[in-house]
Amino acid sequence: MNMKIDSLERWTVDQAVELYGIRTWGSGYFDISPDGVVTARLSGPNGEPVKVKFTDVIEGLRARGMMLPVVLRFMGILGDRIRLLNETFQRAIDSLAYKGLYRGVFPIKVNQQQQVVEEVTRQGRAWHHGLEAGSKAELIAALAYLHDPEAYIVCNGYKDEEFIRLALSAQKMGLRPILVLEMPGELELILKVASEMAVRPCIGVRVKLSARAGGRWTESGGDRSVFGLNTAQIIDVVDELRRRDMLDCFQMLHYHLGSQIPNIDHIRSAIAEAARIYVGLVREGAAMGILDIGGGLAVDYDGSHTNFPSSSNYDVFEYCTDVIEGIMRIADPAGVAHPVIISESGRALIAYHSVLLFNILDTARYSSHQPPEVLESGAPESLRNLKEVADAIMTAKNIQECYHDAVYYRDELRTGFQHGAITLRERALGEQIFWHIVEKAVRQARDLKYIPEELQKLETVLADIYYGNFSVFQSLPDSWAIGQLFPVMPIHRLDEQPTRLATLSDITCDCDGKIDRFIDLHDVKEALPVHELKASEDYVMGAFLVGAYQETLGDLHNLFGDTNVVTVTCDAEGGIEFTHEIHGDSVADVLTYVEYDPKEMVERFRELAENAVRTKRIAPNERRDILDAYSAGLRGYTYYEA
Repeated sequence: MNMKIDSLERWTVDQAVELYGIRTWGSGYFDISPDGVVTARLSGPNGEPVKVKFTDVIEGLRARGMMLPVVLRFMGILGDRIRLLNETFQRAIDSLAYKGLYRGVFPIKVNQQQQVVEEVTRQGRAWHHGLEAGSKAELIAALAYLHDPEAYIVCNGYKDEEFIRLALSAQKMGLRPILVLEMPGELELILKVASEMAVRPCIGVRVKLSARAGGRWTESGGDRSVFGLNTAQIIDVVDELRRRDMLDCFQMLHYHLGSQIPNIDHIRSAIAEAARIYVGLVREGAAMGILDIGGGLAVDYDGSHTNFPSSSNYDVFEYCTDVIEGIMRIADPAGVAHPVIISESGRALIAYHSVLLFNILDTARYSSHQPPEVLESGAPESLRNLKEVADAIMTAKNIQECYHDAVYYRDELRTGFQHGAITLRERALGEQIFWHIVEKAVRQARDLKYIPEELQKLETVLADIYYGNFSVFQSLPDSWAIGQLFPVMPIHRLDEQPTRLATLSDITCDCDGKIDRFIDLHDVKEALPVHELKASEDYVMGAFLVGAYQETLGDLHNLFGDTNVVTVTCDAEGGIEFTHEIHGDSVADVLTYVEYDPKEMVERFRELAENAVRTKRIAPNERRDILDAYSAGLRGYTYYEA
């Protein structure tokens, strides 16, 4: 659908900045260059900021034989997020004279990719930033990359004997694992293994708070949350450890309110309740010393700075300050020493560092046909009534009335068709006239000061479909599964005015493989402003802030596998350097994941081709070409290859 264009006003990059909101959700990491290209802010050779154009990155990738779609990882942005969180907590500690320390841990489940875990431990070492492991596999990964004796390894999730032995072995070697009780029955097994290994374990307990958070993960907290112990069960733990003379092992209280908590009031309520429980455990004689406030630090995906589920009504400094003030408000009157604060922020650390780039392959454009000037004699009454609505002069005062009339007569035509009173050609003509009326209504409604809701949605109904070379299920699964909003926009031509509205479809054969909800400062948009495609030029879109969960949760819907992944940094001269390249899955790779044997498949296909030769359906030389094509297909990228 064409957007309204003011020919007297020249389009500027500043208008593109406002239209797509890049400076509100980009947190200074992304911007638009004067010539209309999205840029990423990286660190230069001497630490100075360098703006890298996405078009230059794409050009470099193509020169190296790597095609779209691709996930770009900016590890400098990841490092900056770690720095920001740790330094902000330290600033709040200093300003409030807090006597304890801050120690962050990164939850591996948020992004389990090897390079990400390695970079978190490398760039986080200056602040002794640790890891959180929620499974045996994650613990094994943590033990391979985190060798800092001052960093914590928080062990959550279900723990069998092997898991516990690994954690206690790490403790014997000088690391700091904390075994968190998620279920009451875990204590006995931990104490049994610890006794066999002659280790006094560091034990934490996850508490079920009565406080709950808003947003999509509200079920993570509250009395009915799946994991954690209630206060009665925690007192049982205290009594059992006291009976065994092991209260010194009870060192940490942990809670998790949920991911992406948009409202700071919920964070304040949780910290107040947790601090009360912490003080109570100190009074019970538990050693304590550590309070783990879990995750939840939100990312402002839409830039609105509100308590909308895809936003947050606070910044990092307010978060850190409120956490520390909340603890001090309870601990100081009770005379309890300030604990070490652990947070398990994952989304806020790594969402910004990854961007998905994909090219648009084709469009399905809305186009209306001018209805005939005069209907044929004998046209059905409902068709003649619809034509009268189309011919009527539409004004600001009667837009809604004309639209209602059009819907009524259109529905009459459809009913008549169902009963055989209307021919296929007559129904088709009626649909043509109806959409002509809708298009007129949309044009007129743009001049209204207040547009009724039903008319607001009409422009979206007329939007084009832009088909992107990607899979929602593989690269943006949260968009499909939970309606998570991600900033999506063109990465070039932003010095040109976008004149179309579109929704995005991926290349899976699934009606859910689409993006039809887009960020907006005031609401959610159902169509995205985009540019006309040019025949000789790729049109490239970017989905931003996709570093958290998306790679890990992605599935093989329609057997579209992992995309290409490239890490982008600056070299010694300030130019673009690709430091880490991972080629996406081939067709053979994804077939192997679902238990096919590519060698066996080639042999079975060869038998089919040979049988075709025997029955003279194809010639022997055709068999060779067909087998070569089949083998090449197995080696190929699962996405569209130009």
